[in-house]
Amino acid sequence: MKLTNEVKIALTAIAAVALLFVGINFLKGINVFESSNSYYVKFKDIKGLAVSNLVYANGYPVGTVRDIDYNYGDNNGVVVRVELDENMRIPRNTHAELEVALMGGVTMNLVLGPNPTDNIAPHDTIDGGLYSGAMDKASALIPDVARMLPKLDSILTNLNRLSGDPALQKTLANAAEISENLKTTSAQLDRMMGREVPQMMGHLNRTAAHAEAFSGQLAQVNVKQTMAEVQGTLQSVNTMAGQMNSLLTDVNQKLNSPTNNLGAFLADRKLYDRLNSTVSHADSLMIDLKAHPKRYVHFSLFGRKSK
Repeated sequence: MKLTNEVKIALTAIAAVALLFVGINFLKGINVFESSNSYYVKFKDIKGLAVSNLVYANGYPVGTVRDIDYNYGDNNGVVVRVELDENMRIPRNTHAELEVALMGGVTMNLVLGPNPTDNIAPHDTIDGGLYSGAMDKASALIPDVARMLPKLDSILTNLNRLSGDPALQKTLANAAEISENLKTTSAQLDRMMGREVPQMMGHLNRTAAHAEAFSGQLAQVNVKQTMAEVQGTLQSVNTMAGQMNSLLTDVNQKLNSPTNNLGAFLADRKLYDRLNSTVSHADSLMIDLKAHPKRYVHFSLFGRKSK
């Protein structure tokens, strides 16, 4: 059976359309020859999600976005239809997250539920939301940062005023001087530790050696014999002291005794008064003798004249 030109043209057109369909889906990342299951994901905001974007689970691409429909009935979010590999099982309580890349792309990630044996059926609805990444956390911090800016400005103003205070400059200069003094002191201490301390340690070692030698000599001394000699010396001193005390007592008794000449002389008041009177008369006689010697001594070459 021969095909007419019209049939050939028709078959060629059908083949071209089929190839075009397959090629377009291939460019979109859709393999029309693989079986898949469809699920619906409901979002409040899709952040620029587009058809043919890949869907990931645990970082692995498991499907693509096929359709995006806005809920015009009640203006309540967007419904996204995704096609996942037919071998992919979706546990219950799974939810989808949209992550916005820094370059503007949007990625859908499936956060799988905890129970892998309790799965939802194809064409069921999955809840979706936005991933709270670093950018979202930074955006959340912007109001706090805005409230902190006036305080930071006040703190910087105070710091500038404090840094320009002459007292602070003087304090810093004093601190620098103290640091320099500490450096000099540390250098002197290092020199002392390197030179004088070893000399001191040498002197201490020699002193310790002398002390050890003296201790050895002291240990060789017969302490018992030395103490006995000291005891004997003390006894002799005590005996001599007793004798001296007895002698002094005897002398005192003799001096105070009326039967003794010296004691009688010392004890007789009348004798003391007579001796005192005699001495006074002798003194008066000597004075008169010096004043009038002729009254007492006469010299004559021719003899004494008769009166």
